[in-house]
Amino acid sequence: MQEILARSVGMESPKEKVKPIIVDAKLVGRKQLTSDVFEMHLESSAPFLFAPGQFISVLIPGAGPGGRDLRRAYSIASSPEMMPSKNIFELCIKLVEGGPGTNYLNNIKIGETIKGHVPFGDFVYKTKSDKHVIMIATGTGIAPFRSMIFSKVFADNKPLSTKLLFGARDTNDLLYADELVPVLSADFVETLSRPSANWPGFKGRVTDWLRENSPTIDWKHTEFYLCGNGAMIDEVKQILATHEVDKSSIHQEIYYKVKPGETHTSQ
Repeated sequence: MQEILARSVGMESPKEKVKPIIVDAKLVGRKQLTSDVFEMHLESSAPFLFAPGQFISVLIPGAGPGGRDLRRAYSIASSPEMMPSKNIFELCIKLVEGGPGTNYLNNIKIGETIKGHVPFGDFVYKTKSDKHVIMIATGTGIAPFRSMIFSKVFADNKPLSTKLLFGARDTNDLLYADELVPVLSADFVETLSRPSANWPGFKGRVTDWLRENSPTIDWKHTEFYLCGNGAMIDEVKQILATHEVDKSSIHQEIYYKVKPGETHTSQ
């Protein structure tokens, strides 16, 4: 997944913040999810607590100007309860051409270690049980939602309803359907902007789905969690504004914003 550029909006900070620690994390497993997205299974040198939705700041050695180290932020894709032990966590990484962070992680071999500071971030699940929730993700922005949905925090504080909208270009870019469909059923909605003619699901962007399904949404009693492409988040927030959704009900994590003339960002 890409570097996180902005923290959450409309979220209260946790009452008790866990102080980040420095860890060495050994790669103990790797899974190729798509042609350019891979999952890393990492064993931390020390146990750490994190809230589902938080991220690790990974040290990218020698990748900065003058050979300085860089730091890149990646959401933890696993919930604490998914860990086989307290020291195992997962990252979902999209390989970006020329990106120092993602290419560094892509070249890590089984048994090798990375260094990071963890945990960081306020993009965590905090909705009360008297509200609906709509989670909206593009690309690897689905990672923190995977962490949330499989967490005890979510299980103990389930909203009135949960819908997860996941936007991708085509079927080759879809992620985690095998895990999320059994949990969310029809409330896991995959939207494709460049679908094949035989695609049975929704054709269009997540923003198109919101507009077409507007009458079915209880806008005043729903909290919205947005993660991924900055342009998508901006457009969704414009839609929410037209329905007078209170800012306190909008929570966001921006992974990247493409500058004019660029096709992607370097991560």
